[in-house]
Amino acid sequence: MAKETRPKGYPKLRNYKPSKFMLPNSHYDKAKADRAVKFIENLCHTKGKWAGKRFWLLPWQEQLIRDIFGIVKPDGNRQFRTAFVEICKKVGKSELAAAVALYLLYADNEPSAEVYGAAADRQQASIVFDVAKQMVEMSPALMKRSKLMAATKRIVNYGNAGFYQVLSAEVGNKHGFSVSGLVFDEIHTQPNRQLYDVLTKGSSDARQNPLHFIITTAGTDRHSIAYELHTKAVDILEGRRSDPTFYPVVYGLKDDEDWEDEANWYKVNPSLGYTVDVERLRDAYREAKQNPADEITFKWLRCNMWVSSTVAWIPDQIYMRGNEKIDMDALEGRDCYAGLDLSSTGDITAFVLMFPPRDEDEKYIVLPYFWVPEETIPQRVKAASVPYDVWERQGFIQATEGNVIHYDFIEHFIEELGKKYHILEIAFDRWGAVQMVQDLEGMGFTVVPFGQGFKDMSPPSKEFYKILMEGKMIHGGNPVLRWMAGNVVIDTDPAGNIKVTKAKSKEKIDGIVAAIMALDRCIRHEGEKQGSVYDERGLIVF
Repeated sequence: MAKETRPKGYPKLRNYKPSKFMLPNSHYDKAKADRAVKFIENLCHTKGKWAGKRFWLLPWQEQLIRDIFGIVKPDGNRQFRTAFVEICKKVGKSELAAAVALYLLYADNEPSAEVYGAAADRQQASIVFDVAKQMVEMSPALMKRSKLMAATKRIVNYGNAGFYQVLSAEVGNKHGFSVSGLVFDEIHTQPNRQLYDVLTKGSSDARQNPLHFIITTAGTDRHSIAYELHTKAVDILEGRRSDPTFYPVVYGLKDDEDWEDEANWYKVNPSLGYTVDVERLRDAYREAKQNPADEITFKWLRCNMWVSSTVAWIPDQIYMRGNEKIDMDALEGRDCYAGLDLSSTGDITAFVLMFPPRDEDEKYIVLPYFWVPEETIPQRVKAASVPYDVWERQGFIQATEGNVIHYDFIEHFIEELGKKYHILEIAFDRWGAVQMVQDLEGMGFTVVPFGQGFKDMSPPSKEFYKILMEGKMIHGGNPVLRWMAGNVVIDTDPAGNIKVTKAKSKEKIDGIVAAIMALDRCIRHEGEKQGSVYDERGLIVF
């Protein structure tokens, strides 16, 4: 075990007072609470500047450990069987969850302990396991009685014939568990309540002293099991509901609280200044003030607010920073990349050329092209009050004959563009584009498939907004692309990745999708020369 003393200035819980939810016939068993605190504080941190140092509990952590493990009923068993801890990112959730799992496995005096670590998928569930495994490896006393099985994500304790095992949503339809301890990480990512119900409803009936420890950030789905538990916790905290077996901890701002007030950051982040540097929050706040996508991420992950996963993305004043006249003659023969968002036969098809800057003084230049079936234009104008007819007359949209898109017309048009501009690559959405891709390849174009998920879309989408905001992209005020920019809604995942979403956007966004794909190809080829802008903008790799 580690031997060093608590670092100077590192806070300790003073004057512990048991939870106000302790029942009149329950009592605080200091010896049991001390046992849990001592066990955890003899483990070691595994990450960042604290790696290898003793896991000294911060006051908020020690409070909940003493409450959960020290408040017992007359029979000596714990009063609280479920602990729900909702708190923002980067406060050491994984370390605390791993420490609780190890206490339940090694020190809870439970014969044949069965401790499970659960999450939405095996990769997420493995995060806490990997921390727990490292903690055991850094503890000679625990290693002596343990077997670590990395491949199957299992830790065996020979001392009580118990184990800690990782589970995921894939086993949500299986039963037969005898759960003595459950550590449920990031329950807000659960696709449904199935796994939670399997592991908490009746699975611990054979155990005298089970504990379900749920630790999560806020989420985005107010119809989820996570929001159900969040609501229960808040109701208990505010006196609207009673459940003496449920221990509620919620560090988060309500919808009407000021997320820009730095004092509120400390209110919802009890580790701020210790595991979290306030300057990092200030940097994230400044980014949030400039970008709606970053604002929703800041509210969600930094202030632990329940927010919508979608947000309108590009304010018109940001988009119109690119409203400069384009010198069309100067573009002839220049290198460029393209994005192709191919529609169904009755909808809009977008093809966007992106000309990368050739030096630090130039800007990205965007040339968009759009096609719709001619016979659908009157219906579109009537249904959506969008001036397709005016745009068609002005030349900003091209109409193909009939009521369906003529792909051969578009292919011929792109072929002619290829004679005018040096199109190095065309990125395309894989959906429905097989024949056109083959035809374009036959014309000599290099065509590259482009996924529409978070992995592929997030980096160029963030860069697209950044370049727009900096005024480093010229689009000449194209009215169709401007309209589409105003329609874009984005999805955000728990990691802060973003993607534009057609399903949730109020109207067509095909031109923006195509532009983002084209920008991605520009940046990737820029990265061949000087290191990817996604990773280290401006850093030249020799």
